Amino acid sequence: MIEQVIPSQLPAWLHAAADGGALPLLLDVREPAEWQAASVRVGGAELLQLPMHSIPPRLSELDPERPVAVLCHHGGRSMQVAMFLAQHGFERVANVAGGIDAWSLQVDPSVPRY
Repeated sequence: MIEQVIPSQLPAWLHAAADGGALPLLLDVREPAEWQAASVRVGGAELLQLPMHSIPPRLSELDPERPVAVLCHHGGRSMQVAMFLAQHGFERVANVAGGIDAWSLQVDPSVPRY
């Protein structure tokens, strides 16, 4: 089962995930035009922007032992990617429930909703 993290809880999840020593990864699987429309910055994690369709061919570039929180617009694509990663041996994966839209509503209203 994939862990669901609401945006307001993401900083605490990242902090707890970092206790293992590895810097957590916030994987944004939206399309480039969406990144230009709205983006997030979260302390305590590396942000990597890879569109959902590019994950399978680039899977070897990701570390399966590194904690990963996956983000999209509303949480659907990120959930699919999180399940894909878990099926491929990633040990600590979370879906950012509600995506960047929920981030704008719960955490940072300066992030545009689209």
